[in-house]
Amino acid sequence: MEIVNASPVTRADRGTEDGASELRLISRRQSKSGFRTELVVPSMHCGGCMLKVETSLARLPGVTSARANLSTKRVVVEWSQQGEAPALVETLDAIGFPAHAAEVPEEEHDGEFRAMLRALAVAAFASSNIMLLSFAVWFGADPQTRQLFHLISGVIALPTVLYSGQVFFRSAWTALRHGRTNMDVSISIGVTLTFVLSVYETAAHGAHAYFDAAVSLLFFLLIGRTFDHMMRARARSAVSGIARLASRGGYVIEADGRQRYYPLAEILPGMRLSLAAGQRVPVDATIVAGASEIDCSLTSGESIPVPAGIGHELQAGTLNLGAPIEIVALRRSDESFLAEMTRMMEAAESGRSGYRRIADRASALYAPVVHAAAFLTFLGWLVAGAGLHHAATTGIAVLIVTCPCALGLAVPMVQVVAAGRLFRGGILIKDGGALERLSEIDTVVFDKTGTLTRGQPELLPPDDVDDRDAMALAAGIARHSTHPYSRAIAAAFPDAATVSAALVGEVPGYGVEAGVGGGLYRLGRPQWAAPHVAVPEGASVVFSRDGALVRTFRFEDRLRSDAEDCVRRLKAEGLQVEMLSGDRQNAVAEIAKRLDIPFIAEATPAGKVGRLDALRSEGRRVLMVGDGLNDAAALAAAHVSFAPASASDIGRTAADLIFMHEGLLAVERAYGISRDSAALVRQNFALSIAYNVLAVPIAISGFLTPLLASVAMSSSSVIVVANALRLNRGRYEKAGLHG
Repeated sequence: MEIVNASPVTRADRGTEDGASELRLISRRQSKSGFRTELVVPSMHCGGCMLKVETSLARLPGVTSARANLSTKRVVVEWSQQGEAPALVETLDAIGFPAHAAEVPEEEHDGEFRAMLRALAVAAFASSNIMLLSFAVWFGADPQTRQLFHLISGVIALPTVLYSGQVFFRSAWTALRHGRTNMDVSISIGVTLTFVLSVYETAAHGAHAYFDAAVSLLFFLLIGRTFDHMMRARARSAVSGIARLASRGGYVIEADGRQRYYPLAEILPGMRLSLAAGQRVPVDATIVAGASEIDCSLTSGESIPVPAGIGHELQAGTLNLGAPIEIVALRRSDESFLAEMTRMMEAAESGRSGYRRIADRASALYAPVVHAAAFLTFLGWLVAGAGLHHAATTGIAVLIVTCPCALGLAVPMVQVVAAGRLFRGGILIKDGGALERLSEIDTVVFDKTGTLTRGQPELLPPDDVDDRDAMALAAGIARHSTHPYSRAIAAAFPDAATVSAALVGEVPGYGVEAGVGGGLYRLGRPQWAAPHVAVPEGASVVFSRDGALVRTFRFEDRLRSDAEDCVRRLKAEGLQVEMLSGDRQNAVAEIAKRLDIPFIAEATPAGKVGRLDALRSEGRRVLMVGDGLNDAAALAAAHVSFAPASASDIGRTAADLIFMHEGLLAVERAYGISRDSAALVRQNFALSIAYNVLAVPIAISGFLTPLLASVAMSSSSVIVVANALRLNRGRYEKAGLHG
């Protein structure tokens, strides 16, 4: 696969280059005539936007597929050049979605979120104050006081509508300017007409004004919009977290022996690089000089460093822990293991929600249906001779009463209450749709190291405890090493005196040695510390003096305290449970036997994703529970994912849920809460539909003023919220499992 370039598209470029050359500059070649282009579309913010972008691009000649991702705000287009290149950027510009090839800066997302929070805060302040004034009017204020309160409400509402409403007004204007419609058009029309009608009623000294309705609409809708933005920001951070593991570049050894720093994109296959201790491998490469220890937790999930020497192949993103080495690049940065992991996560994230199709249909049907109903109501009352004022009031009431607040809160409110319950149980939820997906699972796949087990080797008690002096000396030497086995030995003997650093040296990939009392002591691999001694089976580390065996050490990565109970309960729920690990066959088989579950050992990150794909092809919906960097792609590809708080940063970022406590029973607990949540979501949908079935005919019949329509709309939202709060009285609280 060949990267041609990654320059942003500008109007100046379009004026100086032909379309085919320009598009190839920002595209990745996939075959002789096939290309893959990634564009950023910052103005996409809903399912309707995504559908419009995809369908418009898919109609272009030569385009074979177009897939939009709301979380990263990207669209990936695959096209084959047969004649002229497709006008991707021009097409998106024409429908109101300006696009460019450069990455959207993170501060741009942060700025959008801060603006939305400010708009929400202003709407909250204004709605609470206007509602207080409205209560006085509703309960019989005299005409002078009523008029004064209407004027004060109008003064508060005007800047609020102009400031907080711009979130919807801008989107609505962009849609209308390009000949399309969306939900924001309905919201903008309803809020604007309600405010204008309120101004008219105030000027005419009417009995009621509807400033409270206009501002409350903005407040309720901004809550849902802000929550949705937070969920998408979480999803974006998973992909960007993987990207942060990549080096910015590397030091290339040139023909004259000098080292020169090259940016990552300029490192080509065949280049020889110098890699110092503490640096990450920039591209997939092989060692050609030196030996060291490599942190391969990104690929295998194991915390124990792997010794590596000449001929050993390294993958991008792994960390050199030991001595300096020289490597030769095997692949470009965009073809590396790390780049492939990023692409897998993006692909998995963009296709994970089944509710996206529902959102597409709703956004495509809702606005025209509501506009038609309100307009026909207005015309109907005019024809019936009711007068312009009554016809307009009734039409606005229809617009307000059909505002999708209750429908919009049906899912988010259950998610908020469920998130509170989960938090009290030590479980954090990052993706609002995760609970829905968790309730649908029929298979649970566990990683081993750090998930079913604690991920920290513990020193087993020795068979013979007579030689305390030798064990204390080994612990003193071990303190000079950061190897997990050395740390475990040092922790087992905290009172042991530390051996002088001047006497100790570490041999990368083998162990630690020290010259003490005229002898050479070695603590490390059996083949190195005591090469001519038969070491007992199961001994991971040997302590020797001048090649003679002094002591052996055995370690165990223990199961989490309630791992067996968790697996048993999940099976009792009718779920299929299996283990998928990058660890050695013997180690995985031993754990699987204790838990009585099937397993796959020595699985690579791509292998884990492949296994999940195979399960998906069988029609299964998988919960992936993992913790390592090597699990990140699998966590993103699963139907839903779980990680412990002890997981790597990338593992925690990619997972949908995180459990903070040591026990694994959090997985079974979250599954139970998700099923309760799913039931309440279905009830909320039913309540929302029932509300519209009852309220819309009443509004069309003219029995609702905009104020009553606003009250009805708010009441439906309150009912939905109250129903969601019933989740706090679930079976887990009764069982005392809330933390």
